[in-house]
Amino acid sequence: MSIWLSQGFNAISLGSILLLIAIGLTFSFGLMNVINMAHGELIMVGAYVAYVCQRQMDTLLGSSGLDYYLFVSLPVAFVVAAAIGALLERLLIRRLYGRPLDTLLATWGVSLVLQQLARSIFGAPNVQVIAPTWLRSGLEVTPDFVMPYSRLFILALAGLCMLGVYLYLMKSSQGRRVRAVMQNREIAGAMGVSTPLVDTTTFALSSGLAGVAGCALTLLGPIGPSIGTYYIVDSFLVVVLGGVGVLVGAVGAAFAIGGLNTLFEYGTSASMAKVLVFVAVIAFLQFRPQGLVTRHAR
Repeated sequence: MSIWLSQGFNAISLGSILLLIAIGLTFSFGLMNVINMAHGELIMVGAYVAYVCQRQMDTLLGSSGLDYYLFVSLPVAFVVAAAIGALLERLLIRRLYGRPLDTLLATWGVSLVLQQLARSIFGAPNVQVIAPTWLRSGLEVTPDFVMPYSRLFILALAGLCMLGVYLYLMKSSQGRRVRAVMQNREIAGAMGVSTPLVDTTTFALSSGLAGVAGCALTLLGPIGPSIGTYYIVDSFLVVVLGGVGVLVGAVGAAFAIGGLNTLFEYGTSASMAKVLVFVAVIAFLQFRPQGLVTRHAR
């Protein structure tokens, strides 16, 4: 029983991590059809923001500040990553709409620049962000099965981000404009919606969510300039499998991939499990290329 509980919790935990990482990419890819290869580096930005906030609070408040740095670093990571994303959209991506190959190459170049910038500022070796004391233990379910508080925190954070995105899209005027542009950009523009402003806002929101994901990833282990490259492929897998631009599909795809990865890893190695997940996703898309959930429009 402890083994099955452990595997089930690992699947849910991995799914929540993938969902948190892929929420932002669902926006940029679904709304603007932009293959943003720099999404992983925006995750890296959020991770290093957490590192800097922790060091600053340790300097200003001493060891007591280490218990509260996470509440400061999450909003700061969102703002910093959102600002970088808005600047990237204004200066570069806006000039490449309708040219997906050029956009892919340009954002890949931006990712390399951001990685090298991180190496120049923080150094090439990985750095460790110390988790707050209230996240270092776990919830004991059985004598052989403990749920780490850090994983539970990431699961709760993913749920809060999904709730925030849902309320933004469904309950705010700006969210209605985003949905209008996603359904029909030309008609939305003809009816007075400022589509360039929607693009910038949406890309900034996407980048900000990536920064929050990077901040959360610091709870799982050391961070470095290449941390984003470990997750970018899985992020695109979640978006494509769930259905481009469909948040409900992204939720289902994240937990499906997390469950499959945990299942395959139980009988094989981690590398082989990832290969089997890729094969399973490719096989599924052969029969249902639109993904798990299709966005309907008139």
